[in-house]
This record gives sequence, C-alpha cells and structure tokens, in this order.
Amino acid sequence: MRAGPERRNVALHSGLLRMAKAISPAITQALAQLRQAVTTLESVVARRAEDDRTLDLMKKELALMQDERAKLAGDLDAALAKATRLDAVTGELARRVERATTTVREVLSDLTPRS
Repeated sequence: MRAGPERRNVALHSGLLRMAKAISPAITQALAQLRQAVTTLESVVARRAEDDRTLDLMKKELALMQDERAKLAGDLDAALAKATRLDAVTGELARRVERATTTVREVLSDLTPRS
C-alpha cells in the first residue's frame, strides 16, 4: 500500500516542523553569540578610540614639554654665559682694586716721614 499525496505532505510538513524546532535553538544561540561578539567588538573599538585620544594628548603634552625643555636649556645656556662674563669682569675688577690699593700704599709710604 502506498501513501497518498496528502499523507506524504502531512509527513513532510511534520518532519520540517521537527527540523525547524531543532534548528531554532541553534539559530537562537548563534544569534546570541553574534550579538555578544558585536557588543564585545564595540567595547574594544571604543576603548581603542579612547586609547588613541589619550595617546594623541600624551604626544601633544610631550611636544610641549620638549619645547619648554629646549627653551629652558637656551635660558640656562644664556645664564651660564652671563655668569661666565660676570666672573671674568669680577676677576678684572679685583685685579684693578688690588693694583689701586698697592699704588695707594706706595704713595702713602712715600709721604710718611722716615726716621
């Protein structure tokens, strides 16, 4: 005995329903995993963007500090050069004062009566 077309359609439909019910949890689970993966990816991208902004800020701060350091180094060099010049002038003034003092002593000793 052979099953009629109606009976075959019912059997086919019933089999498809069982297969759809079996596949449905797997699809639902796969979609949940996909949603979780997308959420994780969005979090990673947001963190990366924040890290990039932080890195850009740090690079700008570093550039500013390097500029400030260069300026301070120039100021220090200028101050050291000025200190060197002042030291040389002070040494020259000390020699002149010493010569003047010696000259005054010699003049005073020539003016003092000898016994």
